[in-house]
Amino acid sequence: MTNDIPDKLHFKIGEVSRIAAVAPHVLRYWESEFSALAPKRAGSRQRLYRREDVELVLVIKDLLHIQGYTISGARKLLSESENISELKLSEDSGSTSSHIGSIKQELLELKRLLARKL
Repeated sequence: MTNDIPDKLHFKIGEVSRIAAVAPHVLRYWESEFSALAPKRAGSRQRLYRREDVELVLVIKDLLHIQGYTISGARKLLSESENISELKLSEDSGSTSSHIGSIKQELLELKRLLARKL
């Protein structure tokens, strides 16, 4: 997914919004919740995101929208990791449906074991 980021030094909030497919107000909210996400401001007070900021936005979106973390859980995970590249986007680690399938198999096995003990 990071290959979809254009090769530029700075991005305006509208560009980041389109890249991450989230509304600009969501990006502003995430700035207030995640201290690592702090874009610089131009003289006109417009936010200027670096490539690292855009990558962080994509990781935050993945954690919240795909992997199902709460904001506090995602904040904790980000603070514990040394760098953003440690946190793989869910597309890189395999499909969500295969993870759900394996969880379903484990639950069915547990159900079978519990039914046998009753």
